[in-house]
Amino acid sequence: MDDAGVVALSDDHALVQTIDIFPPVVDDPYWFGRIAAANSLSDIYAMGARPVSAVNFVGYPMDKLGPEPLSAILRGAFDAIEEADCAMAGGHSIKDEEVKFGLAVVGVVHPSKIITNAGARAGDDLVLSKPVGLGYLTTALKQGAVSDEHIDAGQRMMARLNKNAGEAMTQHRVHGATDITGFGLLGHAYEMAKGAGVSIHIDAKAVPVLDAALPYLDDKFTCGGSKRNAAFATDEISMQDSVDERARRLLVDVQTSGGLLMAVDPADTESLLAALHAGGDTYAAKIGSILSSGVPILVS
Repeated sequence: MDDAGVVALSDDHALVQTIDIFPPVVDDPYWFGRIAAANSLSDIYAMGARPVSAVNFVGYPMDKLGPEPLSAILRGAFDAIEEADCAMAGGHSIKDEEVKFGLAVVGVVHPSKIITNAGARAGDDLVLSKPVGLGYLTTALKQGAVSDEHIDAGQRMMARLNKNAGEAMTQHRVHGATDITGFGLLGHAYEMAKGAGVSIHIDAKAVPVLDAALPYLDDKFTCGGSKRNAAFATDEISMQDSVDERARRLLVDVQTSGGLLMAVDPADTESLLAALHAGGDTYAAKIGSILSSGVPILVS
């Protein structure tokens, strides 16, 4: 269940390949393109790789929307790809009744330096580079309930590349990693635990939450994906009674272009956090640890 496919080219080089496509999560076409590109790039960073090229894919109702929104979507994606020092190598479009956009991205990595989501080791600390809460914010946006200030903060967080986190990760003893997207924090942590054969302890109070999302942590802004996440593998997740309802919701909240979740040698945790903060990942925090045995996920 790795984040991307890896193809070995030689003893020294491997290609890392991924693709991600989804409908708009925000109203502004420029920010949608930028967020979609950041989201697609995240799988490359999560594998410890460096993105080198990308191609767009778009489904678009040209006869209904005209060329201007499409131009803005592509411009947003290009700006994100340029920020990643990656080449935009073209793309493909089809006529579709609903807008859909994403990218296929290729990265490179030394075969001995691949970081998978199955590498966590007992004794590691668990570090998250971005806050949760984005699913509540985007659902509230669809209902017209979000202030301009809050949606701007949400757009910028989703559009933030995991470039700094990915680079910091490769400079520290990170044994396993994944990016947090549609399955929420618990779902992606569960994949890490099952893949590595370990138990992951999450301290619910330590999980960072996007400030702009705080006014929308309500049942009416809980999306269907988050509800499905909450129902998944409940017999393999132990949630202590001390975990409040708000934390329970946030742990399964669907994220778009979320942060990297990293299992790091505890001797490197403070240095990793310092590098994340210095590079602009100001919400980055230690949120738990890796245990040798027990249920896949323990939340307290």
